[in-house]
Amino acid sequence: MKQLVILGSTGSIGTQALDVVRHKRDEFKIVALSANSNINKLVEQVNEFKPEYVVIMNENLVSELKDRVYNIGTKVLSGIEGLEFISTLHNVDIVLTSVVGMIGLRPTIAAIREGKDIALANKETLVVGGSIIKDELSKSKSRIIPVDSEHSALFQCLNGESRSAVNNLILTASGGPFRGKKKEDLTEVTPEMALKHPRWNMGKKISIDSATLMNKGLEVIEAHYLFDVDYDNIKVVIHPQSIIHSMVEYKDGSIIAQLSNTDMRHPIQYALEYPNRTESLIGYLDLIKYNTLTFEEPDIETFECLKLAYDAGKVGGTMPAVCNIANEEAVDLFLNNKIKFLDIPIIIKEAMNNFKVNYEFDLDFIINLEKEVREYVRNIIK
Repeated sequence: MKQLVILGSTGSIGTQALDVVRHKRDEFKIVALSANSNINKLVEQVNEFKPEYVVIMNENLVSELKDRVYNIGTKVLSGIEGLEFISTLHNVDIVLTSVVGMIGLRPTIAAIREGKDIALANKETLVVGGSIIKDELSKSKSRIIPVDSEHSALFQCLNGESRSAVNNLILTASGGPFRGKKKEDLTEVTPEMALKHPRWNMGKKISIDSATLMNKGLEVIEAHYLFDVDYDNIKVVIHPQSIIHSMVEYKDGSIIAQLSNTDMRHPIQYALEYPNRTESLIGYLDLIKYNTLTFEEPDIETFECLKLAYDAGKVGGTMPAVCNIANEEAVDLFLNNKIKFLDIPIIIKEAMNNFKVNYEFDLDFIINLEKEVREYVRNIIK
């Protein structure tokens, strides 16, 4: 039985991961859970799975959480130190990191140092600290098994193949809620409009990133670090049906694709059970039903965030971190109606132009850089 920690258990990925565990109770034991502030959902999960530990990031909710789980015997921790603690418990086999944003970096590094396998659903970890993570992995027995549907697909398509035979990685994208629109069509986009993703049920931040195509840009950077492939050999195609989750083109002209129903429980189950495959929880793909699969080139003139992410990745060093942090802050400003939808790439570009690139950095440097970039972005709109 695999011992599992879920960071971000009340979010979209976390709740679906617990559904996998719910159907595979003979395979997994939940050792610890964490949430930011959704205390009601967290208490429900603690009641059901009875973990040894639970972490709440919102310090103001610690006392209430302790009172509400007292009879269960689950120990309550808080803050980033709590995340690091549960990620390094001696009896833990897998840490599923599904928190949103840069907060996943520190517990992921801590878990790798303790030899835990990482089921990675927090792309910002590699975008911001890819070189740090790769260095830590080189000194550890840990493995990263990607949970994002696109990277899970690439992982599966690359399995057993020589990396030297790879020509291109091909990441598919649904196109988001504004596929086919031009800039003049997006001047009055509201957060409510941008949150209506045509295929996936995701959290607010990721939904906005999908609408701007920044989500795909961050996935390009993540793919670079996961699979050691140059940016020029990582392509993005718009595939509205979202049935092909990604593909690998090999030098002999073959393209291997991974297809499945559109349900995040599939890549979650694959990552948690790897290298085994067991009965599907989501049913099987009806190819007759999906008898037409289409592909389009992404419009980087309208959806400039994708180009900015490529640019940041190619510059390297701390530039992907600047791009990611500025995007996080800009998305928050948009969700709070403080900027327009089309202001998001403008703000990111300004931040990328303002900050000097560093090629030698550690975790402390990234933490300080985060504060500086966030302050810079906030000052832009004052």
